[in-house]
Amino acid sequence: MQGTRSVSVPVSGAVPGRVPAGVIPCRAQPRVYPGLIEDFLCSGDGQGQILQRFPEKDWEDNPFPQGIELFCQPSGWQLFPERNPPTFFVAVLTDINSERHYCACFTFWEAVESPQPQSHARNGEGGEEEEEEASSLVQPAQLFAPKSLVLVSRLDHAEVFRNSLGLIYTIYVDGLSVSLENVIGNLLTCTIPITGGAQRTISLGAGDRQVIQTPINDSLPVSSCSVALLFRQLGITNVLFLFCAALTEHKILFLSSSYQRLTDACRALLALMFPLKYR
Repeated sequence: MQGTRSVSVPVSGAVPGRVPAGVIPCRAQPRVYPGLIEDFLCSGDGQGQILQRFPEKDWEDNPFPQGIELFCQPSGWQLFPERNPPTFFVAVLTDINSERHYCACFTFWEAVESPQPQSHARNGEGGEEEEEEASSLVQPAQLFAPKSLVLVSRLDHAEVFRNSLGLIYTIYVDGLSVSLENVIGNLLTCTIPITGGAQRTISLGAGDRQVIQTPINDSLPVSSCSVALLFRQLGITNVLFLFCAALTEHKILFLSSSYQRLTDACRALLALMFPLKYR
């Protein structure tokens, strides 16, 4: 990229290929000390821990991405005083060979125990002051930690990823009489053509139907509804300004509180520039 000019854009709010490269449950592994819960809630000082991964060994054509737990919570792993609704977004990773890996992340929150401060009695005024400070700390009775289901694929089928991870979440939370092992096994062994334009319907074995529409050509961008959303969020004038900035090799910064809208905005811009490529 040439030059130092930049544009800041706020956004509101062929061979057969296997869809997934793996399903990885992750959770927060917080470091919480008595009396420091409020600071932890604001600072995001936590660590993601991979609980399980499927398959357990890397596939030769799609190795396990290292540090994927960092992408599950870009703002940091942190506890919340209330349960947030589930969220979904897709992060696009690029490996050393410039191959794209689409990491679909479905995050929900589970209750964890809130550690209580332990007061240490001391003689004199110092002990009384510490007791007053400890009693003045208002701590929530229950905290909620994020847990993420991640699906990694070399193919871009965001809606299929959303539906598949949402199905696994529903089976897990509602305790449905469906084997999670069978569902994940069907997901890992699903084979679809990369191109061809044909529709294919698959099932993960839970009474579901997933419809996959393959692109006609692998060189054509798969934009879905991202272009329409970009025009709706920014307006025609701003999209034209953004398009001109990309063509004149400006540096572009997208800002949004929604991770998925960031991905959609980038996908839409790349689709608008086709057959040119933004590097």
